[in-house]
Amino acid sequence: MIHHESTYEGPLEIAMVGDLSDHEAEVAEKLLQVPPEGECTLYIDSPGGSAYSAMALLSVISLRRLRVTGIVTGECSSAALWPFAACSRRVVTPFSVFLFHPMKWQSEEHVALSEAAEWARHFAKLETNMDQLLAKFFGISDDQLHKWIAPGRYVSGPELASAGLAELAELDPPSLFANPAATPAPKSRRRAKSSAAAS
Repeated sequence: MIHHESTYEGPLEIAMVGDLSDHEAEVAEKLLQVPPEGECTLYIDSPGGSAYSAMALLSVISLRRLRVTGIVTGECSSAALWPFAACSRRVVTPFSVFLFHPMKWQSEEHVALSEAAEWARHFAKLETNMDQLLAKFFGISDDQLHKWIAPGRYVSGPELASAGLAELAELDPPSLFANPAATPAPKSRRRAKSSAAAS
């Protein structure tokens, strides 16, 4: 068997695919391989997951001042929006989709009334704080965010780019890349600057 060593020396490429609750450890481990203030590319196709997983990944990116290019290849919904918002550069396609919705939660069975009441109090505060943080990282007003969150709305890639939150990249057929010498530059339109990590 012939072993081909990779000669690629560009930024680390990481796939964030599937439920964040199931893949948080794997994605976080790969992010930790990037030196502080280093660069990487994060490919995203995720329906969301745990709110705590979302906060953990956003925190890793922000606290280590990583320069992440987030590219949404499919879906970036619910909890997946937070790590995407933490990316210093965001790229979407005409087919990327984003679901904004109010936070959902469920409790274990046979929870004592006092525990349920405390969780409800904590949950309400967590939802408010996370929404404010998402608006801060995206660089938009709370009002703009809540137009998408309540009652819950699917936002397309072009819509997100029009709002100035990402660059829109067109998808070209492989035939355009048949001649490496004639490979065109990636087509993307930068609508507005992406927000940087929180100060």
